Amino acid sequence: MELASTVGELSNRRTHMDRTPRGRSENVAVIIPVHNGGVAFRRCLESLASTEPKPSSVVVVADGNADDSWRVAEEFGVRVLRRSEAGGPAVARNVGARAARKDDILFFVDADVTVRPDAIGQVADFFKHNPNVAAMIGSYDDKPTQPNFLSQYKNLLHHYTHQTAQEEASTFWGACGAIRSEVFHAMGGFDESYPRPSIEDVELGYRIKQRGHQIRLSKTLLVTHLKCWRIHSLLKADFFQRALPWTKLIHRDRKCINDLNLKHSARMSVLLTYGALITTLASLWSSKFLPVAAFCTIALLLLNAPLYRFFQNKRGPWFALRGILWHVFYYFYSGLAFMVGTISYWLGGHSKVTSTPPMNARPLPDSPLFEGLSSKEKCNTA
Repeated sequence: MELASTVGELSNRRTHMDRTPRGRSENVAVIIPVHNGGVAFRRCLESLASTEPKPSSVVVVADGNADDSWRVAEEFGVRVLRRSEAGGPAVARNVGARAARKDDILFFVDADVTVRPDAIGQVADFFKHNPNVAAMIGSYDDKPTQPNFLSQYKNLLHHYTHQTAQEEASTFWGACGAIRSEVFHAMGGFDESYPRPSIEDVELGYRIKQRGHQIRLSKTLLVTHLKCWRIHSLLKADFFQRALPWTKLIHRDRKCINDLNLKHSARMSVLLTYGALITTLASLWSSKFLPVAAFCTIALLLLNAPLYRFFQNKRGPWFALRGILWHVFYYFYSGLAFMVGTISYWLGGHSKVTSTPPMNARPLPDSPLFEGLSSKEKCNTA
């Protein structure tokens, strides 16, 4: 695995968004991969322009986009790197990381989130006071901007999962995560074999932990997610871009960590979901299965009751009821993805999966300017 070299630097200008915060021992470089960012990307940059202190630099990597997101970035005076073809966020983040200074804290931010005014200060202060910690991650806040049910549900579920997790994290998060530059490059950066948004950040986090480094989850480092989730996009992301590759990653490392989406309670919930489903179907032939189906259903609801109370407190009983149904469905397709991924992993011989994919970092090349030509479907945000 190696970093893509087809990169053109459009702007080296430094403005109010691109200077070193005074009085701080840590420099924070913000890196944003963008592919057809739309309105959400502009709001992301606006939020960064409002931070105090300012980041030492902001590097935007326009990953083969066709909507002129790079022009939006230029309006804000940040450093813009353009790629002629989309390689995915893993490639784009690696390119951006190579453009930052070697002593920077690399703060990765997705193009569809907004940060809080104190975000840069939080990151700088954290690494200043935690010299032995290699990386930190934040979480989505509980105020997603999209009003439709699935967008609210998905983001509130993510918020709850991170806010109730242990602070000694087991993985990294590319939407709002910071890492020491020397650690990032020593680890070889993100695995570029993931061509689309997937679990490239989770995989990096696993390697960081395997090397003995610490990752912390900061429950006060919050970003607002602007993405609009629809049924198709949610199932595609959860099943094909996360659950399936994550299953292969679990088999690769031969470890299923009790944290975030892989907590023991989540695994038990998958078993209870299938137990309830199978015994309910079996009760059509014999009523003796009904008590077992009832037990599995009640146990599943009790096990996840704190989340469902959270849904009710945030959005009311009708939202909570729909949230319960979607959450049970989530356990169903997560279990299905694990079974499919496991079969695929072993039938495929898992020869292409390595425990520590190598990457030879090299200086950012001087190359001509390239126009972004490819496009990617993305839910509109406003």
